[in-house]
Amino acid sequence: MSSASQTLLHTLPSCIEGVSAWRGTDMSNNPDTWLYTLNRNDIQDLEQAANSFLALKQDVGTITKTTFPLTSFHRHLKTLTDVLLTGVGLEVIRGLPISEYSQEFAATIFCGIGAHLGTARSQNAQGHILGHVRDTGADASDPNSRIYQTSERQTFHTDSADLVGLLCIKQAKEGGLSLLVSAETIYNRMRAARPDLLTLLFDPIATDRRGEVPEGELPFVSIPVFSWHDGQLTVFYQRQYIDSAQRFDEAMRLTPAHIEALDLFDALANDPDNHFSMQLVPGDMQFVYNHSQLHDRTGFLDWPEKNQRRHLMRLWLSLEGDRALPECFKQRYGSIEIGNRGGIVTQETTLHAPLD
Repeated sequence: MSSASQTLLHTLPSCIEGVSAWRGTDMSNNPDTWLYTLNRNDIQDLEQAANSFLALKQDVGTITKTTFPLTSFHRHLKTLTDVLLTGVGLEVIRGLPISEYSQEFAATIFCGIGAHLGTARSQNAQGHILGHVRDTGADASDPNSRIYQTSERQTFHTDSADLVGLLCIKQAKEGGLSLLVSAETIYNRMRAARPDLLTLLFDPIATDRRGEVPEGELPFVSIPVFSWHDGQLTVFYQRQYIDSAQRFDEAMRLTPAHIEALDLFDALANDPDNHFSMQLVPGDMQFVYNHSQLHDRTGFLDWPEKNQRRHLMRLWLSLEGDRALPECFKQRYGSIEIGNRGGIVTQETTLHAPLD
């Protein structure tokens, strides 16, 4: 191990402890840790708030706490914010009777919940603050494709915002399981087993922008997989995009040791002792804190009928009261101002919320 690596190790904790450093087996055995089921009063509160907003005849992309007025469920959302920032880092809200709703009504409830949690951010160069996760027939091998637009396995990754939310509209015929793993657990196991490889993940590893390049920026970002900043570990990871960034001559070259470190990271993420899985069913809303957790989705077989195919709505949110991020995140987040950061914005971006 180099002297620089040894110096770095001295600044890092030997083990990160706390509820966000969970093991997958524990989460599987204790769903009460991450699952909240809506009661009748919760549903009525959400529905009346949606009706109140829809009466304004405004685009769902303009929704705010004020225009989505909750009388009681906002208390759970305050608790959820604490769970995301200082707790296990994820939650599934179950029981929304989505089969009774129009697409617009479902989107209104989802975006309204998002407005109480944070500020919606653009998810692509088109400025979509309400995203749609489904197989569009995109080629997973194309370096400019977004993996969520295919039916292929995604691999464990983070999104380019503080928080990602999903609302399940339709589930696949087979597969499409949601997988989650704690970045702190991966860190702890690498720290114990291969500290020499762990230190390499603090290098400015290049990640492909996949063609969505802000004006004046490089076609990739250089953000470490792990950053230790202000006393907290922050993760930033998408292996396919790291691999495809090597097509750019200006990107930092991955050495064999870097590749070994990334392979170990993937192996630990895929260890069933570390991650756990769930099948999101229609009406489920999943919220995952990107700075401490990674998420994934297994490949799936879809229904032949177009109106039955797998479909999830997605939100990227910036949270008030969140952690500080290192300066390098400006490359991807545009700003590191707490409550006003994240998303994908290019010269052509205009924010809006498409309903389908």
